[in-house]
Amino acid sequence: MGLGSTAKKLQQVTDMAEDVYGRMNQLRERVREMQQTVVETRDQVDEINRELAEQRAIVEALAEKEDIDVAAITADVHVVDAEAVAGDEDEAEAAENGDASERPTDA
Repeated sequence: MGLGSTAKKLQQVTDMAEDVYGRMNQLRERVREMQQTVVETRDQVDEINRELAEQRAIVEALAEKEDIDVAAITADVHVVDAEAVAGDEDEAEAAENGDASERPTDA
């Protein structure tokens, strides 16, 4: 093997190493940006949770003042939500069964 081919191979390895180094720096920057986004999102969620707790306390105080049973209302909402989910699941199952029955069978 000549000195020229060794130099060429070393240059190729150097070029590949520089490429990998550049990609690693890009990846490092993307990870840093993602970490920053996660922290910002966490802070926003924490603030939303605080505001929600404040609003819940206000609504419950108003409901108590007006003699409204908050527990009964929320229980009714949960029942309606559960029925809606069950209905969606039934529709999805019916659609799956309908699709299966429309497929031609091998005769």
